[in-house]
Amino acid sequence: MQAEGTVLLLHAAGLHARPAVTLTKTAKTFRAKVQVAADPAGPWIDAKSVVRVMGMKTPARTLLHLRAEGDDAQAAVDALVRLVNDDFQGGPE
Repeated sequence: MQAEGTVLLLHAAGLHARPAVTLTKTAKTFRAKVQVAADPAGPWIDAKSVVRVMGMKTPARTLLHLRAEGDDAQAAVDALVRLVNDDFQGGPE
């Protein structure tokens, strides 16, 4: 199964350390391969790698593109879209 989604990054500091860690921890709760990009043409980054997600240096007001592949792909994309929309509150502990 494959799933895709987009969400506007509104966190004032962009996708810096705390949001990046929360995003990757959330992605890791799913079996699906999960990727994120700041441009639909890529590059696509492994959403389970905090180093790579932080390396994107994504500023606020960027449209994040998400895609996942696997049995729980849609649930993974939905959870990450919800997480970004909720300003990274309510991620996994």
